Amino acid sequence: MTAAAAAGAPAPEAVAEAARARRAPLRQYELVERVKAYDPSADEDLLNRAYVFAMKAHGAQLRASGDPYFHHPVEVAGILTALRLDSASIATALLHDTVEDTGATLDEIRRLFGPTVARLVDGVTKLNKLELQSPRTEQAENFRKLLLAMSEDIRVLLVKLADRLHNMRTLHFIKDPDKRRRIALETMEIYAPLAERIGMERMKAELEDLAFAELWPEARASIVHRLELLRPAGSALIERVVEELRATLTEAGIEAEITGREKAPWSIWRKMQRKNVAFEQLADIMAFRVLVDTVQACYAALGAIHARYHMLPGRFKDFISTPKPNGYRSLHTTIVGPEQRKIEVQIRTREMHEVCELGVAAHWVYKQETGVTEGKRYRWIRELLEILEHAQEPEEFLEHTKLEMYSDQVFCFTPKGDLIALPRGATPVDFAYAVHSEVGDHCVGAKVDGRLVQLRHRLENGDQVEIITARNAQPSPAWERFVVTGKARARIRRFLRTRQRAVYIEQGRELLTKAARAEGVQLGEARLERALEVLRQKSVDDLLAAVGEGTLGVRAVLEAVEPELKQATVARRRPSATILPLRRPSAPPPSPADQPILGLPSGVAFHYAGCCHPVPGDPILGIVRTGRAVSIHRADCRFLARAGDLAERALEIGWNDRVTAPRAIARLSVMTVDRPGALGTISTTIGRQEANIADVKFGRRAPDLVEILLDVEVSGLDHLHRILAALRATDVVTAVERAAN
Repeated sequence: MTAAAAAGAPAPEAVAEAARARRAPLRQYELVERVKAYDPSADEDLLNRAYVFAMKAHGAQLRASGDPYFHHPVEVAGILTALRLDSASIATALLHDTVEDTGATLDEIRRLFGPTVARLVDGVTKLNKLELQSPRTEQAENFRKLLLAMSEDIRVLLVKLADRLHNMRTLHFIKDPDKRRRIALETMEIYAPLAERIGMERMKAELEDLAFAELWPEARASIVHRLELLRPAGSALIERVVEELRATLTEAGIEAEITGREKAPWSIWRKMQRKNVAFEQLADIMAFRVLVDTVQACYAALGAIHARYHMLPGRFKDFISTPKPNGYRSLHTTIVGPEQRKIEVQIRTREMHEVCELGVAAHWVYKQETGVTEGKRYRWIRELLEILEHAQEPEEFLEHTKLEMYSDQVFCFTPKGDLIALPRGATPVDFAYAVHSEVGDHCVGAKVDGRLVQLRHRLENGDQVEIITARNAQPSPAWERFVVTGKARARIRRFLRTRQRAVYIEQGRELLTKAARAEGVQLGEARLERALEVLRQKSVDDLLAAVGEGTLGVRAVLEAVEPELKQATVARRRPSATILPLRRPSAPPPSPADQPILGLPSGVAFHYAGCCHPVPGDPILGIVRTGRAVSIHRADCRFLARAGDLAERALEIGWNDRVTAPRAIARLSVMTVDRPGALGTISTTIGRQEANIADVKFGRRAPDLVEILLDVEVSGLDHLHRILAALRATDVVTAVERAAN
């Protein structure tokens, strides 16, 4: 390895591209000639005007490389000509930074170049004029706008990807290493997956490799060095394998174009990490591609190759009969091929190959002519828009979007035969939300290939999934721990927030009504609305929710409604509402050595709260009322979160590990198969874990499934976890989780 490589020098390909970027940019007539070469009907006047406008607008601006800034939009336009895009897209590339970085306005762009170009430019322009909270929030907001724009016109994404590609080719000119790393990480996490989603394999591979060189330069240099050592022998090997494959297909009467290539460094590195293997253990560093004329010839070539060589089980994929969501179509197989080497072979038609390399750009002109829409092909854009609708914060949206884009896939089927593509590791809950949000919200169980499975079951390629729903069912908080799609997680979180808000509103209403009655204050919607501005609340519901959540005090609301209360020296309170104020000590007072709860005053009685059912091992708080035993709650108890007046008087306590605490009741929600013997199996399983069932209730029902609420006596959190694991392992339980009242 050279010293430069070890030090993380830019990749040779990146240096070559940078050298090309530093040459004189495409001249005006050269750019127009490029477009006219593949589109004779191109709007030459539009291109000329956009070129001149951008050059004048950017004027004497310079890039980090020292080159005139105008070189950048011209290079972006040049990248798009290689993709054979239309005149509006090329003009957008030339103008894409004028609104953001010059004095030009969007109205001026619309007046001079028309509404289509203006809309595309607006979609690519960043939100640099907004006052955003953090760089992370800025990234999320920019991506939200890009997503909304490309949902209306996919050309926005094509221009943005070309813009990012040229920025990555010249990334090494930026002096700040933290900024370079941030841009590279954003490229790897967002833009490369986006390129893959629209089938632009060539652009995706270059973006990944350029980001790889910046983020992990030593790892990339190591891979490149090993490939260079293999290259002399590898080139001869590729020629021999190609000739043998060609002879095999010729014998079968199949005409084909066969090529071999090394896999990209990032692809090799990712496989090494995923499979935890060394470079020498990889079997498919080289891949071979077979191009034929028809779909029938694809399968004929596959048959001839499998007849000649052994196929590795589990390594065959048919993306022709089941295309990827981005339109990718090909046959993949791994064989023990010539010279007893394991090699990967991809078989496709020439038309498929063009789509594989260039994605949507390969057939943009065709779609323009035929009026073919993008709806079905880009269903994932609609799914990302749903995430945008359900996510509350920009960062949350970005997190869910990465989950949705950056993953391998499995292909499953509905009972009617419709194909649903999901990330690897997806569960029936992810499948339900992929079918429809309402199906996910009302899901209570699932069958895979006719067999009932747990909702956390991992789906595999080819599974036929039937979702069982119930009208009164609701998403469970436990689902968030095992779903893998951004859409499912965003919808679950939105439901939980909505349900929590409704509880807060009702709790706030009760607290305000009680306090107003005690103070003799008349409350009503009109009086509360007049107090909104003082309390900085947008609506009465927001005010009530803030009171219920504890972020806004009841007294502050009453004083805003009745200003005279501020002069009151003594608050009038009802005796029945008296609560013993208890300061939260800086350190728990000493407890008797034989007391199971640390931090309780000596001799004070306690009981486990029935709202959250704490068990030994849970983080806990104690609530004290005059003349009553201390109530032990879980620290995350929803009742405490709603009752802010009680939470403020909570006593910090903990479990005494040296003393065995009394057995506690844990409430479990068990979704079980509705068949004879199911309850017996559950009770036997719990009994084998040395636990006792204190109470049983039957809840919601659905076809083939029933919910059972069990109160189980447990010695502690570890005991509870063993019971949950044992129940999940039975064939009659499809889901089980802790429940509250």
